[in-house]
Amino acid sequence: MRLGILLSGRGSNFLAIANAIRLEILKDVKIAIVLSNKADAAGLALAREMGLPALVIPSARKQRAEHDAEMIAELRASGVDLVCLAGYMRIISPEFIAAFPNRIMNVHPSLLPAFPGLDAQRQALEFGAKIAGCTVHFVDEAVDHGVIILQRTVPVEDGDTPETLSARILEQEHLAYPEAIARVVSGSYRIEGRRFLKNS
Repeated sequence: MRLGILLSGRGSNFLAIANAIRLEILKDVKIAIVLSNKADAAGLALAREMGLPALVIPSARKQRAEHDAEMIAELRASGVDLVCLAGYMRIISPEFIAAFPNRIMNVHPSLLPAFPGLDAQRQALEFGAKIAGCTVHFVDEAVDHGVIILQRTVPVEDGDTPETLSARILEQEHLAYPEAIARVVSGSYRIEGRRFLKNS
């Protein structure tokens, strides 16, 4: 299974995926390409240090459809089977989703459907949630809405700030994302309605 990683920043989830491949926690998986819309994304430098193909496709001053078409073309040219959003800070177009149906994954720092969108950790604290966590899901045309593959929980502590809660959730993201990829790569699942079910 050939992965395409999309990132816009530091790339910590990309690094977690790459380490899972290196340690053979994720088997029969290869990172085919790392793409970013930002030339200064730290994750690109990490990818290049690891000897992985890493390209910038700038999004500034481009229409979304134009930029997404360039991304799709590069992913297809690299033979990508599964697209993993790892801190990619753009909403992708319906055309992008249609190009890789149920083959685009994302991780979000909340237990969806609670607290979608930006500042999920702050949302959880302001709401008074006692349990937070992360969700790995397929991407569909709505924000943070696609079929849930895997979730991990994190208790909210009385003294938490958005920063401390974010740090603990991120630790779980680094475990959850490779595990979710392994579930998808296995092919031993089915989707019924909104439910991701393992085949018996």
